[in-house]
Amino acid sequence: MKELSLNILDVAENSVKAGASLTQILLTEEGDVLKLEFVDDGCGMSEDVVRSVIDPFYTTRTTRKVGMGIPLLKLACEQTGGNLEISSTTADANPEEHGTHVTATFYTDHIDFTPLGDVSASILTLIQGHPDTDFLFRHERNGRVVELDTRELREVLEDVPLNSYDVMEWIRGNLQEQYEELSEDGGYNGEE
Repeated sequence: MKELSLNILDVAENSVKAGASLTQILLTEEGDVLKLEFVDDGCGMSEDVVRSVIDPFYTTRTTRKVGMGIPLLKLACEQTGGNLEISSTTADANPEEHGTHVTATFYTDHIDFTPLGDVSASILTLIQGHPDTDFLFRHERNGRVVELDTRELREVLEDVPLNSYDVMEWIRGNLQEQYEELSEDGGYNGEE
């Protein structure tokens, strides 16, 4: 993929399809290291599935015979000298504490680092497409944070759907404003 924001969209979609009620998307930049984490409370994967999921010829989809999301994310990490780690617990193994945790580490000073792209657009797409699922998005860089938690929005909005036009426009503006503050410190501005 040409931008990591597309990987973010793809992996988060997998969390939603796994029945997650909350998907956390956490970006942390420290020096030349970018850590991208996905933490969900979905149905989880067995150890065999975790081992298989990095294979592009493994997928749970019935519409196509390959699953490229995780393998492409793994490739993007490794070509910068980083790595990908996946841990998961199935709901059968632990009914109270189940889900999947994916951690992708990148070295941003490497020539093969894939740009972040428009992360805000990916977050908006996830919320618009899955208004009944909760997302916690957090991007931290140099002590500054961009954050959006749909659970907090639900408390304020009560019966207004998250994917209504006015709410989506507020989310877009809020993320833009937070990224402008982050970019004042020489950081990422929401689009690269």
